[in-house]
Amino acid sequence: MTRPFRPMNVLSTLALTVGLLAPALALAQQPASPREAPAFKAGTCSVEGLMDSIRRGLGSKSEAYKLYLRTLLRESAVNLPLHELQAAFEREYDPAMVEHLAAALVARTERGLEPEAMQAVAKRALEDRDPSLRAATVRALRRTGALERTGDLFERLVRDSSPEVRMEAATNLVEDNLYVYGGHDARAADTAVAAAAASSDPKVTAHILGKLMTGEVSAGSARKLEQLLGSDSAEVRAAASTALGGVPAAEMASARQALLGMYRGERDPGVRKAILQSIAQLGFSGAVPELQRLRGVDPSLEPEIDAWIQVLNMNLQDWSLIQKAKQRLQQAR
Repeated sequence: MTRPFRPMNVLSTLALTVGLLAPALALAQQPASPREAPAFKAGTCSVEGLMDSIRRGLGSKSEAYKLYLRTLLRESAVNLPLHELQAAFEREYDPAMVEHLAAALVARTERGLEPEAMQAVAKRALEDRDPSLRAATVRALRRTGALERTGDLFERLVRDSSPEVRMEAATNLVEDNLYVYGGHDARAADTAVAAAAASSDPKVTAHILGKLMTGEVSAGSARKLEQLLGSDSAEVRAAASTALGGVPAAEMASARQALLGMYRGERDPGVRKAILQSIAQLGFSGAVPELQRLRGVDPSLEPEIDAWIQVLNMNLQDWSLIQKAKQRLQQAR
């Protein structure tokens, strides 16, 4: 039976945080002056008090100390008055402080408290006039449950007018899929593919698709990836080719046919290499006949095809082992 959530009091939260971070603080570089790492004084914990400490501590040379400050605010957020925390967030205009406060608000939603706390962060990520503040707010949503709580937020963020905001959103999509969902959540993967397809920035689309785990994507997302093979950007075509190599078993035949058909007309060597890799990934040793038929299309890539054929004929049953074997083979040449 699930136990009811009992919020910790402020002192116990602070004690836990300090206890967890004490080893890191002990190893951290000692600050050069009191100004770099202000000492905390006994008193009532408040939003303003914490923010004053964090603001002074941001100049510290110790990354462990700055991590401590961020963690302190996030762990204390559940006990701070929401209206004070949100008001401080809305009136703050320093990017580093905005990110700290946004992370604290997100932590409240993540702990099962007010859903509107995360929504306030999402709203500012979309609407703030300053792109550096929008980017800072997007970073605060990273490695959280934002993908499933914010609707089409990321499809909108990848169309932001600021390249920095677009790339921060792309990084969130990749890292959330990997670190929050372990690459095994269909909704998260589909959200990332939808955002990649919605973006008109080739670098953003390529960044998402080139690193995304696609083993759980839906049939609709697989079709979007195939459509992106026709992009004007070679960077996007290569990333889409790479993404298709990892699609679920039900989508493999369609992906393989799309890649085989594309290879003959493709002119970019980098894209062709990505296609060859995905054909190998989709078929393992069964891809050898298909790769052999492609040898005469581009003589300059025959060594690449031969390397794949040699490795696939080892009958290794794990893709990571196949990749490592190919790397060793190329290094030995």
